[in-house]
Amino acid sequence: MKKLLLITLLSIILFSCGNKENANIDSLITSKNLISIKAKRIELQAQLTKLDDAIATLDIKKEEEALVSIVTVKDTVFSHYLEIQGNVNTKENLIIYPQFSGILNTVNVVAGQKVSKGQLLGTIDDGGLSQQLAQMENQLAFAKTTFERQKRLWDQKIGSEIQYLQAQTSMISQQKAVSQMKAQLAKTKIIAPFSGVIDELIAEHGQVVGPGQGLMRIVNLNNMFVSTAIPESYIGKLKVGNPVAVDLASLGKTYTGKIRQVANYVNPNNRSFVIEVSVPNTDNLLRPNQVAKLKIIDYTNKNAVVVPSNVIQEDANGDQFVFVATAIKNKTGIAKKVIVTVGKTSENNTEILSGLDANMTIVSEGANTVSEGMKLNF
Repeated sequence: MKKLLLITLLSIILFSCGNKENANIDSLITSKNLISIKAKRIELQAQLTKLDDAIATLDIKKEEEALVSIVTVKDTVFSHYLEIQGNVNTKENLIIYPQFSGILNTVNVVAGQKVSKGQLLGTIDDGGLSQQLAQMENQLAFAKTTFERQKRLWDQKIGSEIQYLQAQTSMISQQKAVSQMKAQLAKTKIIAPFSGVIDELIAEHGQVVGPGQGLMRIVNLNNMFVSTAIPESYIGKLKVGNPVAVDLASLGKTYTGKIRQVANYVNPNNRSFVIEVSVPNTDNLLRPNQVAKLKIIDYTNKNAVVVPSNVIQEDANGDQFVFVATAIKNKTGIAKKVIVTVGKTSENNTEILSGLDANMTIVSEGANTVSEGMKLNF
């Protein structure tokens, strides 16, 4: 507005000068027009001064008021969470390896098939061991018969003790040999170590296999857990049975689990200890090696005063404060600066240890534009 008036004044002067461009300078200086223009200028200057004062008054009033939102704080339960990443796993995720070298004779399962613990999954050609076992069993039967006869004679005091002992030793040796052969033959059978699902067939029928070569993978998804490393500073804060929220972003689901194991060993390399969190796999969506985000409660205050973290400010002295609305009447109030002592922060909320009481009204939005004593509109 001030600039507009100055431009208008300049235009008047130029216009007046233009109308008398043919007059000489001396006549302009002594003319009545110049006196009139000076008077006009003084009048305009006075009007500009009044206008500036009015604008300044409006700016002051505007600065002394602020449009804000308020909220009444209340006692509430405040929980602080340790958030950390972990991996989904299961103890029953196993690649089955053969204990015997030979040709994979039979495969009794297919990928995706459910199996039970102890079920026969396949066999490896025994290379004639079963025939040797049959011969050894015949020899065992003969040795047993011989021993029984010698025992009857010895009980009747017939024969020598040496004959009796030799028959007994022969029978026992043959029994051990048969047991060893049966144990060797048992290695040709591929048995399910636990109930689960055949997730993958690695070897094929007719293939030569041996120890160290995987045959198939079996997985049980009924006993899932999440393992992660926890900083050493949390020792004593985490207990077996503590509830844990397990968030899997890949599934868009959050499961409720419990800590089932807390390690007694601290890794000296990263100063951490391992915990396991059991997770129910009721919908059968959990898989080994999935990434999970754990939220573990490590602190709870049942009667806490909590405020949004963004309303807390810090002054030049390093003190943290919030603005409280006082003298509330209808939709107005007066801002009061209150120094606070903060506790823990969780999910954009901060615990207030001192400075605020329940039922006090704080400025929740627009706090950055507020100053001490300012009128508040809400």
